[in-house]
Amino acid sequence: MPLPRTMQAAILTEQRAPLTVAEVGLPETLHFGQVLVRLDYSGICGSQLGEIAGVKGPDAHLPHLLGHEGSGRVLAVGEGVRQVKAGDAVVLHWMKGAGLEGEPARYTWQGRPLNAGWVTTFNECAIVSENRVTAVPASLDPRIAALFGCAVTTGLGTISNNARLRMGESLIVLGAGGVGLNMIQGAALTSAHPIVGVDLFDNRLELARVMGATHVLNGRTAHLAEALRGIVGSAGADVVIDNTGLPEMIQLGYELTKPRGRTVLVGVPAKGHPIAIPSLPLHFGKVLTGSHGGETDPTEDIPRYLRLHEAGQLALAPLLTHTTPLARINEALDGLRSGAIAGRCLVDLRAGARP
Repeated sequence: MPLPRTMQAAILTEQRAPLTVAEVGLPETLHFGQVLVRLDYSGICGSQLGEIAGVKGPDAHLPHLLGHEGSGRVLAVGEGVRQVKAGDAVVLHWMKGAGLEGEPARYTWQGRPLNAGWVTTFNECAIVSENRVTAVPASLDPRIAALFGCAVTTGLGTISNNARLRMGESLIVLGAGGVGLNMIQGAALTSAHPIVGVDLFDNRLELARVMGATHVLNGRTAHLAEALRGIVGSAGADVVIDNTGLPEMIQLGYELTKPRGRTVLVGVPAKGHPIAIPSLPLHFGKVLTGSHGGETDPTEDIPRYLRLHEAGQLALAPLLTHTTPLARINEALDGLRSGAIAGRCLVDLRAGARP
């Protein structure tokens, strides 16, 4: 079948501004290690909100495409690709899996190059590196499949690989968005107790209870630290995970961690906003560590987590609270910023999904 020559895509043209949805040109051929995917769905992650807001500083790659978790089917593969083939259902992910790392895709927009990395998903089609796709069963709901690109893998990976949470340990999760909700679910699977979800929006806290939180607190609660200690004990929690990236919340999380507990940072503070913590406890058993996608190996971990889902042990449908066509992606982004959207919002990229 002929390969597509154009597609609709959401483009970041300016920081702190709405995305531009426009027609983008695809290259005529695939290069070594590249895979062409027709996307079904893309998740919207907090990382994209951060990119748009410029939390890491000026963006030297504008204009460029966005998105790092999605689902779709392989249309074609370039030379050297062995992990997937045309027709395969796949998950697209930002963490590296097995296979080749080809060069980034070369798209065009308005007669000039349009930047993209090794995977983007706010687009109807994507040319990605082989190591950014993992084949999944064709029978898997593509809406569920999209979550395995980041929300599931980062959430569960942080619990098992970074926090190393054990049965009966206490956990505080600061920030109960799509990734945080999967951390809460992973903690419940581990039989941690108590599991406390903290967020600014009550609708997310209600969903946190569905996913396994034993206690929830609104971050606007007066005397939040005192309220949290009232749940986990005066000594603090065994594990605190921060998803907010806010220095004041990171500092609070570190303060609320037991003397020999673990503080795990998933959210990243904006450039120019350092954290200030007393370092002496680190010399006596307290641990402060960062997480890089939960240290996930997509090739190994996605099949493991899929088995849990297939066995009914991993609930993912409750996370899918909103779906939007690509043309209305800016409304969805606003909904995530305002807290109107509680769980994961998917962008519907299937043929016929345009309004």
